[in-house]
Amino acid sequence: MAKESRLEAMRRAVLREWRGEEPAHLDERLHLPKEFLASILKAAGATEGIDEEKLRSMWKEVAGDFVARHATPVSLKGGCLTLHVLQPAMRFHLEQTRTVLLQKVQEAAGAGVVKSIRFHVG
Repeated sequence: MAKESRLEAMRRAVLREWRGEEPAHLDERLHLPKEFLASILKAAGATEGIDEEKLRSMWKEVAGDFVARHATPVSLKGGCLTLHVLQPAMRFHLEQTRTVLLQKVQEAAGAGVVKSIRFHVG
């Protein structure tokens, strides 16, 4: 027993020399993710825009059932609303009505949320 405690004491001494002094509380140097999460989300642009469900229901209300079935919102980053459009013909139609559509989306989403609309066919 005495031999084990002596080895343990030597081990602690070597670790203390190698690591430096241990803090009184081990979690003293611990950083929680919540301290950094807000800044990470902001840097990634994830705090911009509006809730996905709200965006989808707003789009259906603004565009109507037929158009909403053929063009769905994909993302809203930096004020740019990206829509996934199923067919080139629908994209052409949306391109022709972009100004009116943008005004309606801006009214529904609120001031400064949507600044432009981009269409992606696929």
